[in-house]
Amino acid sequence: MQRLEFELDREFVELNQLLKLVGLCDSGGAGKALVASGAVRVDGLVELRKTCKIRAGQVVSLDDVEVRVVAA
Repeated sequence: MQRLEFELDREFVELNQLLKLVGLCDSGGAGKALVASGAVRVDGLVELRKTCKIRAGQVVSLDDVEVRVVAA
């Protein structure tokens, strides 16, 4: 499994934007499609809310990539 770390410089980031910012998709729209397909997990649970607020301490996973969100 590939592990990435994302430094959050604000209170939260929307899930679809996080996927774009770490390079797991090309755009926010593509991120929304990935979330809608049921392929994205937040803290181990499938997340279907495209603009779910992701905060420091959470873990987002897609396929074999895990993104740990940490405070900047």
